[in-house]
Amino acid sequence: MSDWLQIGLITLLAGLAMPAGAALASAERIRPRWLESEFRHGVIAFGGGALLAAVALVLVPEGVRGLSTVTVSVCFAAGALAFMALDRALARNGTPMGQLVAMLADFVPEALALGATFVTSRSAGIVLAAIIALQNVPEGFNAYRELSRATHYGSAKLIGAFTLMALLGPVFGIAGHFLLSSQPAIVSGIMLFAAGGILYLIFQDIAPQVRLKNHWAPPLGAVAGFLAGLVGHLLVHGG
Repeated sequence: MSDWLQIGLITLLAGLAMPAGAALASAERIRPRWLESEFRHGVIAFGGGALLAAVALVLVPEGVRGLSTVTVSVCFAAGALAFMALDRALARNGTPMGQLVAMLADFVPEALALGATFVTSRSAGIVLAAIIALQNVPEGFNAYRELSRATHYGSAKLIGAFTLMALLGPVFGIAGHFLLSSQPAIVSGIMLFAAGGILYLIFQDIAPQVRLKNHWAPPLGAVAGFLAGLVGHLLVHGG
């Protein structure tokens, strides 16, 4: 199988974790109610931890390679400012989509990076795809719940939309392979831009939803999410 077909397949499978998380959210019914609340907050926290791991272990370390300090600072700050502007625009329109934006902001640059680097290390690309899938399940869960509360769309339409979003994986993965494999500076800039935006969204939209009074399990979800990302990072780098 050619490289581009393999990239398309593994990025599609990673992207399908988004509708899988959405399907879990649509079917999730837990009793008693206090346990249901802790579970939901735990999943939100897990997604935040996984995103933080992506920023700290993948996007920033890979993004700073070969770039000057000024370029790194500009790309990272630009991402945060751009996502703040988008968040404010969504708030003005009464459309809370922070979780969805965070999910796509993580998925797209990692798919680009996977496609650009797959030719040099197929095994690392496959493990990175597994990390992306691991992140996409809780992100799909959280984004579905956010959209289901804020819109009138039913579960079938939302899960269908998330399934279509999974096609972004092959599109950007293959594009990264053909267009950016010889442009590492551009890939680095994209990853840093995304990292700045994701870090803004973690503290603006995700972290405030995690806390429950007199409950200590949800913060452990954030630890578990970061740990999952750390394990994946170590597997990629042979730790």
